[in-house]
Amino acid sequence: MDIEEGADADMPGAATGTVMPDAGAPIDEVAGSGTGVGAGIYTTQDQQIIHHQNEGSDADAGAGIGLARGVSANTGMDGATAGIAEWSRTVFDAVLDNVLSVFYGRERPVRLAMCCLAAGGHLLVEDLPGVGKTTLAKALANSLAVSFRRVQGTADLMPSDITGTIIFDRNSSQLNFRPGPIFTNILLVDELNRASPRAQSALLEAMEEGHVTVDGVSYTLPHPFLLIATQNPYDNFGTYDLPISQRDRFLVRISLGYLDRGIADTLLASNATMPHLDSLRAVASPDVIVRLKQAITQVHMSPEIRGYILDLAEASRSNANVQIGASSRAFLSLARVSQAYALSFGRLYVTPDDIKSVAPEALAHRIVLAPAAEMAGISAESVVLELLEQLPVPAIPSGRHGSASRQTEG
Repeated sequence: MDIEEGADADMPGAATGTVMPDAGAPIDEVAGSGTGVGAGIYTTQDQQIIHHQNEGSDADAGAGIGLARGVSANTGMDGATAGIAEWSRTVFDAVLDNVLSVFYGRERPVRLAMCCLAAGGHLLVEDLPGVGKTTLAKALANSLAVSFRRVQGTADLMPSDITGTIIFDRNSSQLNFRPGPIFTNILLVDELNRASPRAQSALLEAMEEGHVTVDGVSYTLPHPFLLIATQNPYDNFGTYDLPISQRDRFLVRISLGYLDRGIADTLLASNATMPHLDSLRAVASPDVIVRLKQAITQVHMSPEIRGYILDLAEASRSNANVQIGASSRAFLSLARVSQAYALSFGRLYVTPDDIKSVAPEALAHRIVLAPAAEMAGISAESVVLELLEQLPVPAIPSGRHGSASRQTEG
């Protein structure tokens, strides 16, 4: 078993030249703000840190939203709605730029990982060793000033190695709970399928309910909590396949893939000068994730969009190449990821293109192919893409997006 712990003393945001704002610091409103977004953006020596207060109510500009009052002439929305959309896009762009400074050329996996975190889900990464899975997890943690731990999946990994254990304290003559590495904000479990089913099952309660139970006592995990699990699909010796019930707990499954030649050449050329992962500073504070999760609930889904999602789920169940189609959790997850994806571009409504963009990553790992399809070499991703091609794209009548329909995407 290999457990890596991020040192809290070296937490991003505590680095020299990076000033994390205190909870009582004022937040500029859009009117008169030099940033143009009024999202609580604090300028430091070489970066911006996006921060939100947790005090007050969303009705106040000082509640940590930092929004202008009144109606925006550009969007037709009230200032609060326009501000939430623009602030959300600012957060996503800042984190993406920061992570991509050390994780070259792969914006889409980073955006989906950020969507997964903002939506309160968990991420499954299936890919070869050495393509940057650990770099992605660490860079995301550093960019958000959250704690990070890493566990290596092995055959002898025990549930208590993840969740923690009860130990006897000789000084106090009492039994005390010693938390395991799962008590962190971002937990990377490398090669999860090499861990025994018993160790894998230790993560289920944490993923679904946000706490773990040890010796009959429940312990709440830090918030936010994101599990990033990896597995190598091309090396099955000594592994335990994740059952569909466990794969279904992951909001999104992604594959990083190889860098294309141009990006690889850029990486080689700049390797000596590119920022070191451990020196990557925070661009947002952890409470921003809480605000993003609240903002996602305000992303509108029209009846046509909901129908499109349900049509896709039903089509997967009747497809000849599919043995087990999309479950209720699957289409609910697709809806949640689509909302987060739309929000990442500063929109408070979901479009058919959002559904088509995230459906392969949100649905493919939840589908079980028929044996004949597997023997023919058909992948679950290709089935989802085929279904998207076959289904008619709904036309959204003007105004069905709600008040956000007049918002323009930057």
